[in-house]
Amino acid sequence: MPAAATSRVRELSRGGRRKNDQIDAAAAAIVAYLQGEGRDLAPEDHTTALALLDERRVNLAQARVRTVNQLHALLRDLLPGGAPTQLSADLAAKLLRSVRPAGDIETVRKDIAWDLVAEIRKLDKQLTDNAARMQSLVEASSSTLMDTPGIGPVMAARLIGRTGRAHRFSTSAAFANYAGAAPVEIASADKARHRLSRSGDRQLNSVLHTSTVVQIRMPKSPGHAYYQRKLSEGKTPKEAKRCLKRPWPTTCGAS
Repeated sequence: MPAAATSRVRELSRGGRRKNDQIDAAAAAIVAYLQGEGRDLAPEDHTTALALLDERRVNLAQARVRTVNQLHALLRDLLPGGAPTQLSADLAAKLLRSVRPAGDIETVRKDIAWDLVAEIRKLDKQLTDNAARMQSLVEASSSTLMDTPGIGPVMAARLIGRTGRAHRFSTSAAFANYAGAAPVEIASADKARHRLSRSGDRQLNSVLHTSTVVQIRMPKSPGHAYYQRKLSEGKTPKEAKRCLKRPWPTTCGAS
C-alpha cells in the first residue's frame, strides 16, 4: 500500500499521529478495502513451495559463486599464470593434481583448495536436486509455462512462486505493474514519452525479460512472430519488447 495513503488513514483515525505495527496493518487493510484491492486469505499451496525452492536456489547459487571465487584466488597463487575464469569442480581438481607444493604455505593452500572443490561439488548436486524438485512441482501444478519457448523448470518455478495466485490480478496491466514491466508515462503539455520502470518485482521482471529475449531470437516461436508484428505496426524494438513482456498471469497456471 502507498505510504501516503496509509498515513492519511492514520491521521483521520482516533489514534492520531500514533504509529506502530498494529496501526500500520489496520491502515493498510482499510486502504486496500477502499481501493478494491483486498483479497481473501487463502491457505498455502504449490506456489508457496515453489517460492521457497526459488529462494533456496538463489542462496545456493550465491554460495557457489563465493566458493568459486575463493578457489580461483587460491589457484591463482598455486599455478603459474593463474586459473581460467570459467572454473568447474572437475577442471579445478585436474589443475590441483598437477600442483606440487614447494612448502608448508603452498600445502595449506592446496588442502583448502581441495576442500573448496568438495564444497562446489556438493553445491552443484544441491542445485541439480533443487531444479528436479522444481520441475516435478511445476508439472504437478498443471502449468503450461514450460511449453513456452525459453522457459524451463527453474524459470517457470520462479514465475509461479513470485506471481502467486493469478486471480489476485484483475487485469494484465495490474500484473505488468507488479512485475515492473509497465512503462512509466511522462507527459508535459502536448508531449508524452515513456521511460523504463525501476519498480516492481525485479526478479520476476528478470525472468520475463530473459524469456522475451530468447523468444525474439527464435524465428519459429510465437513470441518472435508477435514481436515482428509489433514492429510492423510502427513500434520501436524496445516498445515491441515491452509488449512481449506483458503476459496474462493465468499463463502461470496459478489459479
